[in-house]
Amino acid sequence: MGQLAGKVAVVTGGTRGLGLGIARAFLDEGARVMIASRSQASVDRALGEFDDRTRVDGMACDVAQASDVRALAERAVASFSRVDIWVNSAGLSAPYGPTVDIPDEAYRAVLQTNIMGTYNGSRIAIEYFLRQGGGKLINLLGRGDKEPVPFQSAYASSKTWVRAFTRALAQEYKSSGIGVFAVNPGLVLTDMITKVEAIAGYEERMKPFETITRMWGKPPAVPAARVVRLASSATDGKTGIEVQVLGFGIIIGGAVRELFRRMGGSKRRGGESGEGLKIATVDPAFDHTSTLNTRAEATQQESHHK
Repeated sequence: MGQLAGKVAVVTGGTRGLGLGIARAFLDEGARVMIASRSQASVDRALGEFDDRTRVDGMACDVAQASDVRALAERAVASFSRVDIWVNSAGLSAPYGPTVDIPDEAYRAVLQTNIMGTYNGSRIAIEYFLRQGGGKLINLLGRGDKEPVPFQSAYASSKTWVRAFTRALAQEYKSSGIGVFAVNPGLVLTDMITKVEAIAGYEERMKPFETITRMWGKPPAVPAARVVRLASSATDGKTGIEVQVLGFGIIIGGAVRELFRRMGGSKRRGGESGEGLKIATVDPAFDHTSTLNTRAEATQQESHHK
């Protein structure tokens, strides 16, 4: 019997990366799991990876649309009779670069998925939990949840919102039997941090990130284990717990390993230059040419008057 035997969990963004890792961990601990992704093709691919299809189901769901999220909850109940655990794992990041250079549609997509997706999932999950008399809601935090992160304002500010929102929910429903929790998984080795986009001219600023990822990146199974514990009976009667996976020990350990790697010369030069990090270039949304021309003209006029 696993830690989650008999429980039913919904995992948004559960077809790849950390979300898929959480779904697998839940299944390993005996839960039945409903996964979701915006693409039905992604759902079908993920479902094909599970041996026991009697305990896992999935459907396409745009978490920014409340009607889709409600349909997801209804599908989970239809498939498994109830919902005990809800994990809002769906998330997006915009290209790295100055805010005005980020394409509007990319910026809005981050806000819609990370903020409205978390809101929709949390609200609908809590509605079900209130009717049942209990349940556990787990929201995913990320870099920027406690401080500003320049050149990543879309993702970072969305996680600030998620943290404040989750803390508010924990206080609002602390006497309801519902556990509301937050997890900052740290650097998880998924496509979100190994295949990134940068605004043209900002690619070089991203290259040191490869070293950071090598030092502190962890496979999805590591934070997934922490999510399992929050979802288990270990947190019965508790709420408002916030977990930071990237703790002091991991930080020091990663730094020491990197130091020994460099001293031993085992690290490739390509890694130092960031060649292992896949960076796709995105054209800036703001046309700086006119601004530069205006400044040049102003400088010429000023020199002429002198």
